[in-house]
Amino acid sequence: MAINCGIVGLPNVGKSTIFSALTSAPAEAANYPFCTINPNIGIVDLPDPRLDYLAAKFETKRKVPATVEFVDIAGLVKGASKGEGLGNQFLANIREVGVIAHVVRCFENPDIVHVNNKIDPADDIETINMELAFADLDTVNKRIEKAQRASRVMGKDEQKKAAVVLGALDKIKPLLENGKAARIAELTDDEKEAVYDCHLITMKPQMYVCNVDEDGVRNGNAYIETVKKIAAEENSDVVVICGKFEAELAEMGSPEERQEFLGELGLKESGLSVLARAAYHLMGLRTFLTAGPDECRAWTIHAGDTAPKAAGVIHTDFEKGFIKAETYAFDDLVKYGSEAEIKAAGKYRIEGKEYVVQDGDVIFFKFNV
Repeated sequence: MAINCGIVGLPNVGKSTIFSALTSAPAEAANYPFCTINPNIGIVDLPDPRLDYLAAKFETKRKVPATVEFVDIAGLVKGASKGEGLGNQFLANIREVGVIAHVVRCFENPDIVHVNNKIDPADDIETINMELAFADLDTVNKRIEKAQRASRVMGKDEQKKAAVVLGALDKIKPLLENGKAARIAELTDDEKEAVYDCHLITMKPQMYVCNVDEDGVRNGNAYIETVKKIAAEENSDVVVICGKFEAELAEMGSPEERQEFLGELGLKESGLSVLARAAYHLMGLRTFLTAGPDECRAWTIHAGDTAPKAAGVIHTDFEKGFIKAETYAFDDLVKYGSEAEIKAAGKYRIEGKEYVVQDGDVIFFKFNV
């Protein structure tokens, strides 16, 4: 799976504004549809208070955060699966990302054009989800034809593989025909692997991003509740963001000024920080930490990675010559105050090759090559 997050939605819902605020990278944002044609790509530092704490604790010379890649994809419209509104190009861009952040307009503003001339999050979501499903349906129909041919003319091994593919697609196709996502199909691990080469858009994990006005941040609104209800039915996450507010926040020079601005809305952190972390976790990514006076760094791994695999993220020699991992949980450092006290409390651990690294582990690797 690709390790990036695609920002999608109807034209003029605030995708490019949110992307620009996230990445501090210029992305054209204008009051008309299709102001974005080619996808914009930006790398975002992942906000992590744990790394800030370690950097202060060790008085480090250098602090290196984990990062997330975001891709701002042009707006889709009804008929995109048939090529409307440059749909074929935009759908191809979505196929290349790992997870989807679906931005939904949840605010009223007569000065900002809506492509359908009305604010209706449920209808907007249905339009996008239907187009993605129909695009996948075309892929599935072609894959079914290929598997059926294989089952007639190939050898027994290929016929068995084709049978698994057809079994999976028989579960997926009715969902797509009804505008539902392939990811909600109840597939076995073998079936998921068998249809992986279809690269179905609706198989990708998805979250919803409610783009609201400042009143929506403070008090919520009915539009947000509509999105949350739909997300709950799909078992998807929801993040609430005021794109305009986040853009203003991103332009402020000092952390103190930004924090004061957040406080005025009763917020502890920006919505973009919440979005970056949500995307990171949705991609199945986790963080372990290394700490010392020269450098404190957050390293990205996949959930379920073992200690040698994590060591290999630092350097391939660490994985090849892995001996052990000396580790403790970040929360224990906060609780006990120092590595010496962690050891005294029996919370400092020596882990071997089978250890599955946990999010927030602080690790020192021993290796020999």
